[in-house]
Amino acid sequence: MKRFSASLAFLLLASCAWAQGLEDWYAALGEIAGIDSHAGKAAFWALVIPPGGMYQSMGTAYSAVLKDSGYLEANPAGSALLKDTEISIYHNDWIGESRLEAGIFTIRDADLGIGLGAKLLYLPFTAINTWGERYRNPWSTETAKGYYTEFVGTANLAYNLFHTFYFSGLTVGGSLKFASRSVPETIAQGQSASALIFDFGAITKVNFLKFYYSRENNLAFAVTMKNLGLPVSGDPLPSSMVIGLAYNPIKPMTFSFDITVPFYLSTPLGLDLAGAEGISEAIGFNWALLETLGVQAGLNLKAGLPRLSAGVTVLIDSLTMNLNYTVDLMTSLTPFDRVSIEIKMNLGDLGRQDRETAAREYYLAGIEFYAKGNLEEAIVQWEKALAILPNFLPALEMTRTASKAVELQKQMEAAQKLQ
Repeated sequence: MKRFSASLAFLLLASCAWAQGLEDWYAALGEIAGIDSHAGKAAFWALVIPPGGMYQSMGTAYSAVLKDSGYLEANPAGSALLKDTEISIYHNDWIGESRLEAGIFTIRDADLGIGLGAKLLYLPFTAINTWGERYRNPWSTETAKGYYTEFVGTANLAYNLFHTFYFSGLTVGGSLKFASRSVPETIAQGQSASALIFDFGAITKVNFLKFYYSRENNLAFAVTMKNLGLPVSGDPLPSSMVIGLAYNPIKPMTFSFDITVPFYLSTPLGLDLAGAEGISEAIGFNWALLETLGVQAGLNLKAGLPRLSAGVTVLIDSLTMNLNYTVDLMTSLTPFDRVSIEIKMNLGDLGRQDRETAAREYYLAGIEFYAKGNLEEAIVQWEKALAILPNFLPALEMTRTASKAVELQKQMEAAQKLQ
């Protein structure tokens, strides 16, 4: 625990130092991004505020990366790709006294992934008149104060289709969200609301200009439809289509790019592009310096609100910590905000790695028997491998080859006896 606290303090100081001197850079980015006259029309801010973690540290260019539970924000297909069961807790100091808390649980069994998540955005509000005094609205006997809150609960399901030893598969997933907004009646009447919202996503991977050895493909393509739903109290939801890619030229280094096309749904088939926010682009970078240390950076070029972010990830045993700092129009140093922390616990892979290791050992044992001419025992070893991993195609192919050889050998022996 002392090591964990020391790491947290070190990362916080490093992030604060990184934030200094960015005003000129951000002003230049603001001029490039321009102004979006359609910004701020959508309901439920909690749907688009990143909770933190690598997702936020890489500038939200994460739809094709999906290395951890941040997939629940980026692409619902991610739960079927994660290596381990995870529990993640996030805290995000957003603007001033507003905060965002989040928690995610995700588990994978073979090609099936399941995830559950919850987000809570809350900010205090106290009404003040022109004289600096608290006041109450005519319909209330109490002063107009309280907490504005938004809650989003998410249930996720994903599956990796057509997955074989040689093909990573086409992974598809969907999430059902329940969003609720609470506004105290002392502040405003009839403003509380709720909605059902859907996400859909897909991802596939191939190899391209790969300069290292690994069975994992190094180029990923993803498509996601996010926050699909009908207007709430006359306000549209922040729906969007995201197209992304991620590339690992070398194993420890990841580059990512996402393009987001926002739209509004007035009816189930009524698409409004003209009234939605403008198209935005995001780029991200992750560098695993060590097995226990990684750094991330990202740029989200959104009209009216360009965003720079940086993060550091530290792994200590089964515990992972990510510290992120973001610079945008809402960043403030007094009070200090726009800092997010993720703490993640790795709960293991349900024995998946042990099964893969055992299957490989049976396969290699079969190869040795095959090289010695003992085809029957080689087939026995490969069948053991297939009993553990049915889609282990090298073992299946060698079993078929050896079985044909055994059958041919028997036919030749029978022919010799007849002679």
